[in-house]
Amino acid sequence: MEMRLNYMKVQPDSLQTLLKLEGYVNKSGLEAKLIELIKLRASQLNGCAYCLDMHTKDARAMGETEQRLYLLNAWREAPFYTEAERAALALTEAVTKISDGGVSQELYEQVREYYDEAEYVDLIMAINAINCWNRMAISTAMVPGDYQPAVRK
Repeated sequence: MEMRLNYMKVQPDSLQTLLKLEGYVNKSGLEAKLIELIKLRASQLNGCAYCLDMHTKDARAMGETEQRLYLLNAWREAPFYTEAERAALALTEAVTKISDGGVSQELYEQVREYYDEAEYVDLIMAINAINCWNRMAISTAMVPGDYQPAVRK
């Protein structure tokens, strides 16, 4: 596979726009491991190999367990996720596949059991951010494999 184009070089402002959104998500107060689970689940649904490679590596660097990473695609059947994580993952699926019925009132209420209004908005922003990254990576045919997570201090 060969990358079609490097959108970051062709239109640097596009990258800056995405980085601003990413900055918002990172400063939101949502737990970093939860954000990575959201990124991974959305990337699985979207079939974004580049983002799956990146965020699996990032999650491992944060100390996420192999077991939780391997079973994320079957999170409903796996006992390794908290109820709050399950609510966030269900929201991730509903927002990522928004044309399949949107976010039901039942799901909204389930998520709100664990997250307040501001956190609900932050979850949606995190989900939308990774969906945008996925679409940029897939549309430009970004090639996975070379990404390495930053060294954490």
